[in-house]
Amino acid sequence: MPHSIRPGDVLADRYRLVDLLTESGGGRFWRAHDRVLERHVALHVIAADDARAPGLLEAARRSAMILDRRILRVLDADTDDGLVFVVNEWGSGTSLDILVAGGPLLPRRAAWVAGEVADSVARAHEAGVTHGRLVPENVMVDRNGEIRVIGFSVDAAMHGLTGSRVESDIADLAGLLYCGLTGRWAGVSASAVPRAPAEHGEVLRPRQVRAGVPRSLDALCDAVLHASGDGVARASARHRELIAPTTASEISLYLADYVGDPVGISEALLAGLPAHHEEQFLVLPAVPDIPARDSAEIPAVTQAVPLTGSTTDADADLEDDTDGTGSEEEPAPPAELATQAGLPIFDDDNDDVSWLESRTTPPPPPPPFEEPPERPLFAPAPASGEPARRPRPGAATTSTGSDFWPWESATGTGRTTGSGLTRVVDDEPPPGRSWLRLAMLIAACLLLLVAMVVAYNLGRGKTVLGTEPAPADPTPSASASTTPTAAVPLGGLVAEDLDPQGTDGGESPEDAPLVVDGDPATTWTTSSYNEQFGPAGLKTGVGLTIDLNGEHTVSSVALDLVGSPTSVSLYVTEAAPDGVRDLEPAVSGTADGESLDLELPDDTTGRFLVVWLTALPLQDDGRFRGSVAEVTVRGE
Repeated sequence: MPHSIRPGDVLADRYRLVDLLTESGGGRFWRAHDRVLERHVALHVIAADDARAPGLLEAARRSAMILDRRILRVLDADTDDGLVFVVNEWGSGTSLDILVAGGPLLPRRAAWVAGEVADSVARAHEAGVTHGRLVPENVMVDRNGEIRVIGFSVDAAMHGLTGSRVESDIADLAGLLYCGLTGRWAGVSASAVPRAPAEHGEVLRPRQVRAGVPRSLDALCDAVLHASGDGVARASARHRELIAPTTASEISLYLADYVGDPVGISEALLAGLPAHHEEQFLVLPAVPDIPARDSAEIPAVTQAVPLTGSTTDADADLEDDTDGTGSEEEPAPPAELATQAGLPIFDDDNDDVSWLESRTTPPPPPPPFEEPPERPLFAPAPASGEPARRPRPGAATTSTGSDFWPWESATGTGRTTGSGLTRVVDDEPPPGRSWLRLAMLIAACLLLLVAMVVAYNLGRGKTVLGTEPAPADPTPSASASTTPTAAVPLGGLVAEDLDPQGTDGGESPEDAPLVVDGDPATTWTTSSYNEQFGPAGLKTGVGLTIDLNGEHTVSSVALDLVGSPTSVSLYVTEAAPDGVRDLEPAVSGTADGESLDLELPDDTTGRFLVVWLTALPLQDDGRFRGSVAEVTVRGE
């Protein structure tokens, strides 16, 4: 493994290395940034001379063949500068081993999780692709409550497992159901989940490990994990309706029948996740420490951020056929959390947290409450000859009259205030108050007079000031007298075919001039296609380029078509285009019959008109083919 790669380096001129997540077993696992698509990806890197390199590339190619919404896809795989790398989607969520760490799932939820994985594995098996290591660490619930399968084929190749592993996938599917029901692992691949208890070399049935497991799910696990004739016979005897499944498709159908309507299950799983599940964590298979030769020797190493939390909830959907024997097993304590880069590490032995400790001695009691002095409910009666109420010392004596001037005057009668000043009683009003009232009255009269004059002038048809209004100009303005030029059919048109996505050199180029020859009996016909145009088809469209013989303002275009329906987009450009990828259509439409009139926006000016067919009618021979008889362009 070259040691020159480090954070910041760019692999294959595209993937910039960001964080080294793990480094073991001669391989490195990176979080990288795709500079082309501007997104984060997961990057597995091993040396090109590693014995696992050919198998890893082949596994990546096989995995890329599977298109399923639950599978974290392989995006790229190649060799660069002595390194072999595989690029996966960057996923986030909580893996199944973390979900069951706080306790088993309810039966219906465990069946839904295993059924979702079985459906994806069944599609892969139909294409001849196997996973190889369907362990709980490779199954997760993402942030939307959907099931995602990690490391399809690639994880097994990184562990040195080669060849078809269909039987291993079938047994591991039953192990995933067993794990969800009991919190124990019973599959054939190695996992970090505690192994299921065994007796006489065979794992116990789920109902022997945990009480309350439905009989139908117990029988399914027993029939698949004990695939011998005796095991199938025992399962059939316990559950007569079960036909021993031998394929992932049969397991998927059986679990889908048990689950029924799955509405609400994913939301319930999300609600049972820990509170910090909202944080985004990468959950992808890591590089193993040692390349294993057998599934039993594979160390359980998976780069998954463990999240703790109980998965118990209120919808206890157990079947009616549970026998109710046994007692509920205490859930296993959660595994020790791995330290993550960027998170603080707490040392409970050495950290000073004395300020958090509780008080060893009780706090002192508050001071005793002192009773206020008693006050009589009513004032005592005054003594004989004393006034009923005595004034406060320094308080002013009351008097009647106008109190305007608050300072002492040498003349006049007044009264003292608490500050030692004398308040003078004066009968004269404040100076200036009568003049202010008179001015306000005069202003109101003037405003009323002006309003009356303006109303009188306007009533006689004059201006506000009483003058005669200016006569209106009988001559219309230039803009009003100008009439727009009528749109007329343009002549001298030259048509050529336009097929930028074709490989045969053109799309009936010899017939292209027939669409502007004025004869509706002559047509230009496209090639025949097995699929309709669009993102999923061979092409997004074909069309015609029409030279308008000079720059014109195009107002409308009339198309005579053969067959329906036909979808058309029109483009107007200054220069002859070689495609429409970077152009914006002026107008688009679909012809339900054999004619289509399209009005273009105002001021649509250019020399070249592109008639781009985006959908062709289906012909009697079962193929898609379109024809244009005549194109009429109107403009100025």
